[in-house]
Amino acid sequence: MIKAEQLTRRYGEFLAVDRVDFTIQQGEIVGLLGHNGAGKTTIMKMLTGYLEPSAGKVLVDGVDVAEQPKLVQRSLGYLSESLPLYPEMTVVDYLEYAAELRGVRPGEQANAVRDAVAATELDVKAFDPIYTLSRGYRQRVGVAQAILHKPRFLVLDEPTNGLDPSQTQHMRDLIRRLAAQATIILSTHIMQEVNAICDRAMILRNGRLVLDETLANLKRSERLLVGTDADPDRVGAALGNVAGIGATAAQRAGEHRVALPLSGDAESTAANVVAALVAANIRVFSVTPEQRDLETVFREVSEAGEAA
Repeated sequence: MIKAEQLTRRYGEFLAVDRVDFTIQQGEIVGLLGHNGAGKTTIMKMLTGYLEPSAGKVLVDGVDVAEQPKLVQRSLGYLSESLPLYPEMTVVDYLEYAAELRGVRPGEQANAVRDAVAATELDVKAFDPIYTLSRGYRQRVGVAQAILHKPRFLVLDEPTNGLDPSQTQHMRDLIRRLAAQATIILSTHIMQEVNAICDRAMILRNGRLVLDETLANLKRSERLLVGTDADPDRVGAALGNVAGIGATAAQRAGEHRVALPLSGDAESTAANVVAALVAANIRVFSVTPEQRDLETVFREVSEAGEAA
């Protein structure tokens, strides 16, 4: 388990991270989102012990990272946004060196390198100098060094950066497999990555954690969209006694569409809505739950910050 308590970081007068609290359980995949400068990378560096908090603390399985960083780092894998590579080394030489730095036992290093190469599909480039690799292959080498020692906690900063669609899908599959053994935090600017991989999203704005929610809850419908040519007031009057519809009045949601606030299960409420509207001689073209995606939520959170 990873736990942040009032985590704060200042650079002189600039407050980069402001009293952030969260808890991440074993096996979760959490996406850390925010505009440039929101504090994502600073938080990741504090989680991994590469940067000390100005105040607050990070606990990994109850161990304070600032007090015992080496102990925590033995069970942690980290892929930084700027890849920690030595261009003149071959992929295998670099991974063997990284395994030694990670404290992998000499008799286990060959297997550790072989497993990391296979997991990241680097077989065809294993003996090539790193400087000859494309950006996508270098990204894979960065991930390989992060998983060499089979860490229980994995922190990935922009893991799919520079990958083509096929490589991106492979990386997603790899991250899901790693989640069977590890807690994973990834930072990305790509909403589709969080949608595709993560169980939960945390959104930062100006150093503060402004949203921390599971993706299932974020996508949960809050309104029912009814396709009809009737006036919203007439629709609202016909649905006055229907269970599952909130107290707020029906609202126009575009041409021939009315939005109804949901207070119950979308599917059963939709059936009741159709029955009530038909009984009131109101034409119904369609009834669908409104779909909220992560981009919409992110935009709403960002716009709320700008308006504040």
